[in-house]
Amino acid sequence: MPRPYPPEFRARAVALVRAGKQAKQTAVELGIHPVTLSNWIRQDDIDNGRRPGVPTSESAELREARRRIRDLETELLIVRQAAKFLGEERPRPKDSSR
Repeated sequence: MPRPYPPEFRARAVALVRAGKQAKQTAVELGIHPVTLSNWIRQDDIDNGRRPGVPTSESAELREARRRIRDLETELLIVRQAAKFLGEERPRPKDSSR
């Protein structure tokens, strides 16, 4: 997995290109791959409304929601396995008095 770059570093790299410096030259000087820099520029355009796409803030929310769903599905699987082990056909909902 590629190493994450700090947001300040990304913003500075994009600002250099926006100021008129060539993207390829900027990438080489900063020690990053030119495609990485072009991806950052594209995402900056999306975040600022210059290009259609999913903004970074929504991507973060979506990642968090997917992580939460995965955690809940794991929790449910554990409850179902415990119910099966204890001989119950279906696990009872929380706060159920039946």
